[in-house]
Amino acid sequence: MRKKTIISIGIIISLLLILRLFLPSIVLHFVNKELKDMDEYTGKVEDIDIALIRGAYVIDGIEILKRDTGQTAAVDTVPFFSCPNIDLSIHWKALFEGKIVGELLVNQPKLNFVHTPSVDPEVKQDTSDLRGLIRELMPLDINRFEIKQAEVHYIDNLSKPEVDVFISDLNILATHLTNNPVEGDSLPSSLNANGSTYGGVFNLDVKLNALADQPTFDMNAEIEKVDMVGLNDFLRAYGNFDVKKGEFNVFTEFAAKDGNFKGYVKPLIKDLNVVQWNKEEGNMLQVLWETLVAGAAELFENQKEDQLGSKITIENTFENPDIHTGQAIMIILRNAFVQALRPSIEQSINLNNIEEKESSTGFFEGIFKGDSEN
Repeated sequence: MRKKTIISIGIIISLLLILRLFLPSIVLHFVNKELKDMDEYTGKVEDIDIALIRGAYVIDGIEILKRDTGQTAAVDTVPFFSCPNIDLSIHWKALFEGKIVGELLVNQPKLNFVHTPSVDPEVKQDTSDLRGLIRELMPLDINRFEIKQAEVHYIDNLSKPEVDVFISDLNILATHLTNNPVEGDSLPSSLNANGSTYGGVFNLDVKLNALADQPTFDMNAEIEKVDMVGLNDFLRAYGNFDVKKGEFNVFTEFAAKDGNFKGYVKPLIKDLNVVQWNKEEGNMLQVLWETLVAGAAELFENQKEDQLGSKITIENTFENPDIHTGQAIMIILRNAFVQALRPSIEQSINLNNIEEKESSTGFFEGIFKGDSEN
C-alpha cells in the first residue's frame, strides 16, 4: 500500500513537472496566435512565465500595434501598447471566500495614440477587438488593478513640427472592482492616479460602481503648473504660435449614472507671454497672427491675477452630450473683467445633482452675476 502511495505521488509530481515545463510554451503559442489573428491590431509576446504555486502567470515583452484598416493594410511603426512586464495572479483572499478573481500588475507600460489620416470615416479607432483580447489574456475577474511608471503619448508625425506630448511617471491603482454596492455606498470601487507632465503634476480620483450596466462614477481630476514652453511643438503645429512662458492648469469634475452625466472642464493659463516673430525673419501673415493671439490673450486676461481662463459645462446623456459654449464665453469675460476663476476643483458635481440642468441667463447677467464657485 505504501509503495502504491509513493508511486502515485511520484506520478503526480512528474506530471506537474511536465506541465510546468511545457505549459509556458503552450500559453505563449496561444497568446501570440490571439495577437496575430486580431482584425484591427497585431502584436507579439516575447516570453511567458508560469508560477503554479503563486497561481500566476507573467507576460514578458508584450507589444501591440494598430493595423491600417484602409486599402494599404499597413501596420503602424509606433506600438499602440508596449510593456516589459505584466503579472496576473489569483487573489487568494477572495478565493477563500468562494470567488475566483485576480490581481493585475502592469509595470512600465507605454501607450501611444498616433494621429493618422483615416481613409474610411466609419472606421472605429478603438473597438471591441482590443477589449476582447484583454478578456482572453486575463480570464479572471480583476479585483485589483495596478499600473506603475507608465507613459501616455499623443504623437502626430504628419504635423509640422512633429508632435509628441506625454504624461510620464503615471501610477494608477484601482481596487474593489468586483464588489457589489452595499447600502449607503453606491460607489464601492475606487481608482486613483498621479503622474508628471512638463514640470506639472496630474492627479485623478474616481469613485465608481465597476459592475453597473451603465457608467456610474464620481470623478475629479487636475493638471497643475505645466510649463507651456515644453508644449511649443504642439502650439506651433495646431495654433501656429509659440510662447516664451506660461503655466497651464486644468480642473475638472464629472459624475454619471443611469445613462446621464454632468461635469465641467476649467482650463486656466497664468503668466502667458506669446512669442512674436521678428518682422525681418517671419512673413507678414505670421506676424499679424501672433500679434492677434498675443493681443487677445492680453485683452481677456485678468490683470490682477495674470490669468486667462474659462469653464466649459458638459451634461445630458452619453449619446447626446450638450456643451454650453455660450456659458464658456461668458465665463471668459467674467474672469477677465469681473472676478478671477478659482484655480481649484469646485466640489460642485456629484451623483445627486446630475439631473439638475444649468439655468440659462442673459448675456450680461451671466458676466456680472456672482460666481457660484466662490
